[in-house]
Amino acid sequence: MIEVLAKLGRGPVFLAGEVLECVITFTNPLSASSTSASSEMLAWASAQIHCQFHASENRVALPPSDGSKHDVQAENETVFVPNRGERGQCILSTPPKILFCDLRLDPGESKSYSYCETLPIDGPPSFRGQSVKYVYKLTIGCQRVNSPIKLLRVPFRVLVLHGLKDYQFPQDEAVAPSNPFLEEEEGLKKDSRLADLATELLMVATSRRSLHLYNISNTRGKVGTFCIFKTVYKIGEDVIGTFNFSEGDIPCLQFSVSLQTEESIQEEFQRRRGQPVSFSTHARHQEACLHTAQSSFSLPIPLSSTPGFTTNIVSLKWRLHFEFVTSGESAGTCFVRGSQSEAVTWTGVEQMEVDTFSWDLPIKVLPTNPILASYVSQFSSTNSITI
Repeated sequence: MIEVLAKLGRGPVFLAGEVLECVITFTNPLSASSTSASSEMLAWASAQIHCQFHASENRVALPPSDGSKHDVQAENETVFVPNRGERGQCILSTPPKILFCDLRLDPGESKSYSYCETLPIDGPPSFRGQSVKYVYKLTIGCQRVNSPIKLLRVPFRVLVLHGLKDYQFPQDEAVAPSNPFLEEEEGLKKDSRLADLATELLMVATSRRSLHLYNISNTRGKVGTFCIFKTVYKIGEDVIGTFNFSEGDIPCLQFSVSLQTEESIQEEFQRRRGQPVSFSTHARHQEACLHTAQSSFSLPIPLSSTPGFTTNIVSLKWRLHFEFVTSGESAGTCFVRGSQSEAVTWTGVEQMEVDTFSWDLPIKVLPTNPILASYVSQFSSTNSITI
């Protein structure tokens, strides 16, 4: 028996273009003093990253793929196929890397190997939607002699930040501060610069503030105004907006604001022509606002949500969806006097004529620092199997 333990050192969330590093440890758990202790042998072990794509057959019409070669490999239990037994299509994979050949472990002995691979910068982000899914996994394959391959899958999340692909690192870094007493591998150095660059680009894009004012009105007149200071956010931030109903001609009885994503399939891949898009609500604020001059809301963008993106098959956009309930009467007639005695009570009217209307405001949602997103990730940094 051999225990295989895979650990992602920095956490299970990465930016496309970063280097994923995983330490894989093989252990013979039996102690030397055990009566049944014996040396264990593994013929080889290999590791590979792949992105699995799955689409809902009811919503997405994909062209048939030629999987004959893949099927032949899948039938052979001695061939390393990282996505063996999984649903969907493998749309992206890195070259497999051999960790070792002919490993022998004495009782109580363990050996560790480091796997490093740069995540493709032009791949899709991790996404679990109503129509499609993009799932990234690091698969480690191990095999004993004359035995089938055993697979250890390590799921992780990938965030994509547009603009990193086109950035060229300067060739001359002589003016950059450096420590001559520290040796740093070129790959890790570039990976660190990539993370710093992403943080800087996100900070610049989401820190710009300018007042955006919108008049809220329906066919009968003006209801109020809405104010928001920016329309570009990172996941994990709060969307804050304010209302001013004091200048409205039409009394607003109630409003609600929903933070939503809009998942739409590209026209050439739609199962039915003109099929509706799919909406998902991530946060919602509802408030009764009759006789309210000003109000506000704050909606958090979950760190676990997917920033907006577009591929050749699907597009994901963010928006604020507003719903307003207005009165068909003036504000002064919304209440009636209930008693003529000295103790005067006021009660609301039993029936009221109302109008409802909605409004959508597009916003842009970008990724955040992957270390921050790792704190709420559903994936574990450590995975293991026994073979």
